[in-house]
Amino acid sequence: MAVLEGVGLARYFGEGDARVTAVDHVDVSFDKGELVMVMGDSGCGKTTLVSMLGCLLTPSEGKVILDGSEVDFFQPKQLPRLRREKIGFVFQMFNLIPYLTARENVMLALDVAGVRGEVAEKRAAELLGQVGLSHRLEHRPAQLSGGEKQRVSFARALANRPSIIFADEPTANLDSKQSQNLLDLVRELRTHHDTTIVMVTHHTSLQKDADRVIHMRDGAIVPAE
Repeated sequence: MAVLEGVGLARYFGEGDARVTAVDHVDVSFDKGELVMVMGDSGCGKTTLVSMLGCLLTPSEGKVILDGSEVDFFQPKQLPRLRREKIGFVFQMFNLIPYLTARENVMLALDVAGVRGEVAEKRAAELLGQVGLSHRLEHRPAQLSGGEKQRVSFARALANRPSIIFADEPTANLDSKQSQNLLDLVRELRTHHDTTIVMVTHHTSLQKDADRVIHMRDGAIVPAE
């Protein structure tokens, strides 16, 4: 059974003659432990699609099925719980809290889930160790390189053992060497945690690292060229 499915997903912006179709009735699924890349030119709908699959954006049409249960986008209490317990996010701009250390940034995700104290400290240190940052536990974001910040972001995303992690252009602010190092790390994390990772990117050079590549154009999934 798929970890996550999108069935007939569509998203419109605007009304009447001004309506724009960002995602056009897409069917897609992701299996446990997959590393999937979603690729396409800027504006093709990939971030909008991932935002719906990650329960950040309500579909105009269609449904999302997570761990076998359909997501009810009109139950306001359900969505934060799903994002907290089942979905991890890694963002292009890192979204780390600047005045917190690397360990504290990871602990913040645990705190939201009700895990605190020594248990949270230990879990955060373990995760940062897995991403190669045992020596950076007490460093704040300003003291870290771009690659190190993104490693903290992945550790934070893994904090609550999610079913799936969405990474939106995680290599956009990294050079080619840092990007490849991050992709090597992502493959290791995927295997170690048996977590599905969906990565949005426009860097075609990275697709060799994926188990599967989804290509998008004009809001739809299209065959590879």
